[in-house]
Amino acid sequence: MDRPEFYRFHQGDRVLPFASEEYDARLAGLRAAMEASGVEACVFTSMHNIAYYSGFLYCSFGRPYGLVVTASESVTISAGIDAAQPWRRCHGDNITYTDWARNNYWRAIASVIGTGKVVGVEADHLTLAQAGLLQEFLAPAETRDIAGATMRQRMHKSPAEIALIRHGAQVADVGGYAIREAIREGTREIDVAMAGRDAMELEIAKRFPEAEYRDTWVWFQSGINTDGAHNPVTGRVLERGDILSLNAFPMISGYYTALERTLFVGEVDDASLKIWEANVAAHEYGMSLLRPGATCAEITQKINAFFDERDLLQYRTFGYGHSFGVLSHYYGREAGLELREDIDTVLEPGMVISMEPMLTIPEGQPGAGGYREHDILVITEEGNENITGYPYGPDFNVVG
Repeated sequence: MDRPEFYRFHQGDRVLPFASEEYDARLAGLRAAMEASGVEACVFTSMHNIAYYSGFLYCSFGRPYGLVVTASESVTISAGIDAAQPWRRCHGDNITYTDWARNNYWRAIASVIGTGKVVGVEADHLTLAQAGLLQEFLAPAETRDIAGATMRQRMHKSPAEIALIRHGAQVADVGGYAIREAIREGTREIDVAMAGRDAMELEIAKRFPEAEYRDTWVWFQSGINTDGAHNPVTGRVLERGDILSLNAFPMISGYYTALERTLFVGEVDDASLKIWEANVAAHEYGMSLLRPGATCAEITQKINAFFDERDLLQYRTFGYGHSFGVLSHYYGREAGLELREDIDTVLEPGMVISMEPMLTIPEGQPGAGGYREHDILVITEEGNENITGYPYGPDFNVVG
């Protein structure tokens, strides 16, 4: 049989997270960056950039996916196993490649780009194996890294993005309250986590009835399991006096938001309360520093000094915050907007950033455990707007 290497399979109604005008504006910004860099065509391979410029969030399952952008075209490249779903969920054109011959993915890309072009790639995502195939099938005059330019574009949120992120923060609050209600002695971490996840997924479905629902999750940690921010959920049973970490993460159309809080079961001892109150104070101080004109490094150094004065800086575990947008535990990171000593980015209106100081006190010391508060803030012309609503601190979060 004469089987196609790729084809177009377009059926059903298109549903996207944002209006077409939003994607047109993003692509216009990208094409301006391409022109400035002398790039004739881009091949995106990451989930975050494909989702940002097209709306389509792929599920790889070991297969390559892509987005090709030229001066006039925007085309997602998807595997045949997904049929027309990628087209229904993307802005622009879509080509389906088949698996009847190896490397039809690259043949589909070449059908859009041709050969001999200056090609922009994501050097922080394109694998060595796929980079070799790009050279073989596209024979580019040159490849240039476009990842940094796309990251800088994603750091500045549009009003539509901020509206979606605001919804996400409110959904995280719903999850937080559901988690709080589920906490009691004798309950397992996994049971509490499921209560929060279910509440958030139902809330997302209510707010976005036409969306795709995927990847919303909760990390709920207790006792020694609180020492790391990303420690997975276990079956550990909660005991009175346990320190807890509430981490609620709703995912809406590729956009991640988060709520993170320290809690205790039933009671909190004096040593733990002292550490907790210090971390809350650092959290409030840090939020006051998030203003236009401040640099990430300056903010970091000021919070470092705050902790150092209290002999707690040695217990800090990571940077104090990061950008929000097309982001997940699977993909994405706008590394240019993180509150760390080595980041000199100046905060500007329209950026969205967290404040999330964390102290980890080792086992065997008074107040042992991980303490973490996390709010999401939108940088405004005057300062910032905190879009997280769930309360932090001991007055509300000694529960069960």
